[in-house]
Parts: sequence; structure tokens; C-alpha cells
Amino acid sequence: MESQVRGGTRWKRFAVVMVPSVAATAAIGVALAQGALAASFSVSGQSFKVTTDQLVGTGFSQYGALDEGYTMDGKKAVHPVAVSSFKSATIKNLCQSVVTPNIPVLGNVSLILRAGQGAEPVKAQNLYIDVADLSADATFENIDIGVAAKDANKGPAMRKGESANPYGFAQQADKATLTDVKQTAWATTAGTFKLSGLKMSLSTGVKECY
Repeated sequence: MESQVRGGTRWKRFAVVMVPSVAATAAIGVALAQGALAASFSVSGQSFKVTTDQLVGTGFSQYGALDEGYTMDGKKAVHPVAVSSFKSATIKNLCQSVVTPNIPVLGNVSLILRAGQGAEPVKAQNLYIDVADLSADATFENIDIGVAAKDANKGPAMRKGESANPYGFAQQADKATLTDVKQTAWATTAGTFKLSGLKMSLSTGVKECY
């Protein structure tokens, strides 16, 4: 069974329909044994943008959750997200950007990270991405839609300690191929994350991947 999707989501309320997310890293990867990561950390007050030419992931699952964290002035905040997980993934031409606003004297400062632009793609194991907005072309192989989150078994298990309903909506597939990806995310975690040809730059002003 094969399904194709193109479109985007905007989380004005908790997810009703979820599309798969992709790509990249909030902190260049978190190496935790066997991907058994706890989602108890608080997310920062800054989301980040990611683009990639192609992500190919095996063992895909997705479910709704809440990311707890802060605003930029230190107030508590909660963000509804679609958590997309892959047992393994390869990513071609990755770009990640985050803008820190209103720094004294400098104003806005942009950080851009690029990797996987050559023959060697970015590679990840036990990859989780907490996504708020996504557009891409997507093809799924052997997809199941409407699985209870706790029973989704094609991808990595639900993370321990995160704010997610194990009886809520989930979807899963043996394989997901996403191209021309643009997304906004709050967090990324991975068992391993290999960034080939990593380049990072800082500049003043607002400069983003898209």
C-alpha cells in the first residue's frame, strides 16, 4: 500500500490530522543508549526551521504530544506537536536555522547549520522530531492510520515521560520518503546523529532556511 501527501499543518489547536515530519536537530543530536530517551526536558522559547531535499526513513510512527517549556522572557509555555519517529533515516542537503531576536547592540542574530550536501547524507538512528508545521511531498509504504499510539510498533516506542496520550491517534509505516521538505520544529532527539560536512555560521539580521 502506498500513499502520497502534500500539504502543511498549523497547530492553532491540538492535532486532528497529522502529517509526517522530518529532518534535523535542535542541538546536533542527543546520543542516548538504544534511543531510550526521556522527554522530560523543557524546550526553549525558540522554534527552529529546517529544510531538506530528501529524507528516507524506515520504521516510521507519529503521534500527538505536548512540549512543555518557556517563552523567551522565561514564562511557562506549552506547544502542541506531532512527534514523528524513525528507527533509521538518511537526510540529503539539510539546512537548520534559528533566529535569536533583540540582542543588545546587535539586534537579531541568525544561526544556520548545514550538512549532508555532498555524496554522504546525514544519518540518524532512533530519531524523534517534535514538529509544529510541515510541508513536503511524501510517500509511505505499508501505512497504518488510526492506530492507538501505544500499539504503534513499526517505529521507535513512545518516549518515556513525555506528555502524550498512549490511547490517542497514531499512524505508522514501514518506510517514509519525503522530498522538498520545509518544517518548523520545537525539538529533535536521536540515539545517534551523524552530520557529514557540517558547517555552521552566525550572522546579524534575519536569515533562515526558508
